[in-house]
Amino acid sequence: LLSLKEELDQRFADAKGKGLKLDMSRGKPGLAQLDMVMDIMDVLDSKADMRCETGVDTRNYGLMEGIPEARHLMSDMMGGIPAENVIVYGNSSLSIMYDTVSRCVTHGVLGSTPWCKLDKVKFLCPAPGYDRHFSITEFFGIEMIVIPMTPEGPDMDLVEEYVSKDPAVKGIWCVPKYSNPQGITYSDKTVRRFAALKPAAEDFRIYWDNAYSIHDLYEEEQDEILEIISECEKAGNPDMVFEFSSLSKVTFSGAGIAAFASSKANVEETKKYMSIMTIGYDKINQLRHTRYFKNVEGLRAHMRKHAAILRPKFEAVLGVLEKELGGLDIGEWTRPRGGYFISFDAMEGCAKAIVAKCKEAGVVLTGAGATFPYGKDPKDSNIRIAPTFPNSEELAAATDLFVLCVKLVSVE
Repeated sequence: LLSLKEELDQRFADAKGKGLKLDMSRGKPGLAQLDMVMDIMDVLDSKADMRCETGVDTRNYGLMEGIPEARHLMSDMMGGIPAENVIVYGNSSLSIMYDTVSRCVTHGVLGSTPWCKLDKVKFLCPAPGYDRHFSITEFFGIEMIVIPMTPEGPDMDLVEEYVSKDPAVKGIWCVPKYSNPQGITYSDKTVRRFAALKPAAEDFRIYWDNAYSIHDLYEEEQDEILEIISECEKAGNPDMVFEFSSLSKVTFSGAGIAAFASSKANVEETKKYMSIMTIGYDKINQLRHTRYFKNVEGLRAHMRKHAAILRPKFEAVLGVLEKELGGLDIGEWTRPRGGYFISFDAMEGCAKAIVAKCKEAGVVLTGAGATFPYGKDPKDSNIRIAPTFPNSEELAAATDLFVLCVKLVSVE
């Protein structure tokens, strides 16, 4: 080990000398993905008919819930939800989630007591999970309870126990398909158990962040997920889910469209609040997207082009991990079939040190612990790898440095 450490220290010093400046911290689309969709800008010009399919002029006020064709496109993307159950917002599903939690805090849900008037509010947080979900609940002072992830989704025995026994539990964060960061897709059994929950709190909601519904890497090996809203209706819980989705990683991350879907009662209540908050979102951008894709098949064809760009990146990273770390018992990693991340579990107590070593040599990773509530990974082992943004040369350099740092910290 001492001689290996000496060799690794030398290789690390050489790596530092290269002056790398690489960012693998966030799941951002790469330049090729953004360039690929530039022709969406040509869909509308100064001579374009700016009316949506019902004749409303998208340049003016009206249609607060979104133009009909955008509602249909997003409903189809989310699994065939009725379009009337969908509201199309601006570019960010994260802002919809924040706003939804904020309204629950200040005004409650369908007549229930606003959370700000309660002594305690709790959320279940499957982990490893999406750091920005946890940031929202922490911002509002909501207590977060870690729920371990399994290969079929969250540990449903624990979920059912908390939800059925504790009326302070008001919600659970979910990324049901190609979860962030592990790439796990909830099994049919898990989705049905979610739909059949018997909450102690009447205002309990499942926050279903369906971020990667069409982000498959492989044509032949696509994960499928049951449609949660119809499953909740079948189980007699029509109001129990809030679903969120967006085109942020389909067209432009800063200029896509995002949507909220739920039961008729939840949608009507949301529209009441929206009527106070806004006259409406960017209908011209909604029109641009619907004319560009035309329908969900157009969306899927476009996503096959994304997959052709991303698949080699994922396979390159996985290949290096297997070649350099396979069989050493110093790390385990997921092999996702879609989504934007690879989840890596180092030896216990090593994640922070690995991320710090990478940063020292010029590669920025997502902060260790970010995938857990309060930024506290109890084992200090999980690291989220985001292969999408760097080009192939940058990705190769970053991955080589990462495995070097894993080895060095493990030896130490």
